[in-house]
Amino acid sequence: MKMNRTCRSSTSAVGGPGAPRAGFFRNWRASLRRAAPLLAAFSLLLSACAKKPPTLHVFIWSDYIKPELVSAFEALNGCKVVMDYYDSNESMYAKLKAGGGGYDVVFPSSYMVNIMQAQGMLRPLDHTLLPNLAHLDPSANRFTMDTNHAFSIPYMLGSSGIGYLAGKVPDFQPTWHMFESPDYKGRMTLMNDYRETIGAALKALGYSLNTLNTNELAAARDLIITWKANIAKFESEQYKNGLVSSEFFVVHGYSGDIMQIMEENEDIMYVVPEEGTSVALDEVAILKDAPQPELAHAFLNYLHQPEVAAQNIEFVYYLCPNLPAYDLVSEEVRNDPAVFLPQEIMDRSEVVWDLGENNALYSRIWDEVKGAE
Repeated sequence: MKMNRTCRSSTSAVGGPGAPRAGFFRNWRASLRRAAPLLAAFSLLLSACAKKPPTLHVFIWSDYIKPELVSAFEALNGCKVVMDYYDSNESMYAKLKAGGGGYDVVFPSSYMVNIMQAQGMLRPLDHTLLPNLAHLDPSANRFTMDTNHAFSIPYMLGSSGIGYLAGKVPDFQPTWHMFESPDYKGRMTLMNDYRETIGAALKALGYSLNTLNTNELAAARDLIITWKANIAKFESEQYKNGLVSSEFFVVHGYSGDIMQIMEENEDIMYVVPEEGTSVALDEVAILKDAPQPELAHAFLNYLHQPEVAAQNIEFVYYLCPNLPAYDLVSEEVRNDPAVFLPQEIMDRSEVVWDLGENNALYSRIWDEVKGAE
């Protein structure tokens, strides 16, 4: 009897008055079918909201753009900018040729633009996406081989020269021959850039820094080997910190780099040697296989907004050849000969050009310098 009562109780639980009716299940399934499109749309909306913003990968010299400008570009375009840094055209080129990167934008000097374009490494520029090209200073064309801006646009113009500590080098003379002084042995640096350093030696000897004369190049090699005995090292990046900390007294470096650190040590001075120097135009280009070509064009165009270019000039202490920007910089910068190079300096200076197959002459000389005891 207990067994029968238990069975009846069980039956009542399934089909009695408190149990769901079959119609309820039919209605529930129908509701789900009607809601399916809405649920799918909601799922797609969530997916879109969770989608990561596009990322622009930039390969650039260090301290070469005002950080706040990068943040403003990210906010303006709803993207993220990731930057990696190099300390010479050659190291940048070697990394890209080895397949490293996945970069969109790169900042080669004018001679390197020619090399990279000849090897199919650069993407042709779409000028319809670059309306700010109208602001370019046409005088910058004398420093580039890409005068039609087919693959690159000018970014910054500067010189190389000598930075020194006035209090530590009371007998300083504005000449490349300062590197021959044994008084500052171990307290000087030369750039780890074969065109810049061989060029400095060639100018010291009264030769063109683009010479193809093997005797002149051999003389430059011998002079650099003499300098090498007095320097701490060949250095293209840390010379800045070394000058600020007084680890180094005399350094070969870029004008903007040295001007940037003057605020950290008031004893720092910068000069262009009397024999002349290299005047370099760094350009900005888009790599052929750039993952984000449209965003890269937007970045190039942004850099030549006059207000952006002016802020960048003030920060990096190089000259962005953007005509309207010249009127937007401070009077102090406008009158600074390290930024706006005087004509007399321009007259005794040269641009480093791509020498094609003859670049091998300079590479061989550099190898001999590095291998010399």
